[in-house]
Amino acid sequence: MSSNETSIEIRDLYKIFGPSPRQYVDSIKNGLTKTELSKVHGHILGLNNINISMPGGKIQVVMGLSGSGKSTLIRHVNRLIEPTSGSILVNGRNVLDMPETKLREFRRNHTAMVFQRFGLLPHRSVIDNVTFGLEVRGMEKAKSREIGMRWIERVGLNGFEARYPNELSGGMQQRVGLARALSNDASILLMDEAYSALDPLIRTDMQKMLLELQKELKKTVVFITHDLDEALRLGDSIAILRDGEIIQQGDSQRILIHPADDYIKRFIKDVNRARYLKVDAVMEALGQSDTGSMPKLKSGTTLEVAAGELTSSSFDTAIIIDDRDRPIGAVSLRLITAAISSEGEAEVK
Repeated sequence: MSSNETSIEIRDLYKIFGPSPRQYVDSIKNGLTKTELSKVHGHILGLNNINISMPGGKIQVVMGLSGSGKSTLIRHVNRLIEPTSGSILVNGRNVLDMPETKLREFRRNHTAMVFQRFGLLPHRSVIDNVTFGLEVRGMEKAKSREIGMRWIERVGLNGFEARYPNELSGGMQQRVGLARALSNDASILLMDEAYSALDPLIRTDMQKMLLELQKELKKTVVFITHDLDEALRLGDSIAILRDGEIIQQGDSQRILIHPADDYIKRFIKDVNRARYLKVDAVMEALGQSDTGSMPKLKSGTTLEVAAGELTSSSFDTAIIIDDRDRPIGAVSLRLITAAISSEGEAEVK
């Protein structure tokens, strides 16, 4: 099961907490509310009809406020929590149909978790924490240490392999957790609020590191966060939860330009849209006059960069080119200004 082909498909997923959860699934489908389920029937609705397709080799962000169900959802992928109803398909195979022995093998070899509170063993050194999963799988010690040291170096902790967790900063501990997850060579990386406990600068460094590693490794990453800036920076796709339901999902461009409702609008209200919106989302068709010495911008350029380029030039419009330098559209300062305004009505391409 190689990382770049490991897709996850979550279909019709419900989770109800309580003594008799299954008997209320149909009632929820027929309109029973979360409040009614709790007050009248004494059960808690954790997840309500979750449907997400996660392509292999991409970062799927699941975000929401505390109590929205995001951590409950990620624990369904490796069946740390059993669903009440629904299916979870990994490369087309339903994880819920796996017998205990297959499930253990799936957890050990195909999934790895990175936790908010690091989850390190305090009595083990950095190298021993990183190689713990390999030891559990029965790998010979010299080989496991070779692999562990390679990942310790990759996450910038070379020279700290003999230290213990209490001798490391929070950011360094999280690097150990990431190295441990990567050393298992799992195709699915589950990251539950992995960076939420870190200081802002360290958090940004860890986000950058993850993106750099992902370019090479192409893991299927499920990343849980309550922070929209983090979601926009990391996510190839984003699903926003509220009270156990998906309110909106899609890429960052669509969510920023076409928020589904007032709840999403409040989420994105204070976001620096210019930092995350790209010219592709707001460009218009090329006109016949869109030629000559106009500046050219690469597809994927942010509006922040595009605005700076145009402001420093004598033009108010730039040509957008693809990775083969072919013109695919044009963007103007007028379009950029409209898009970065919270009232902007620019269309997603």
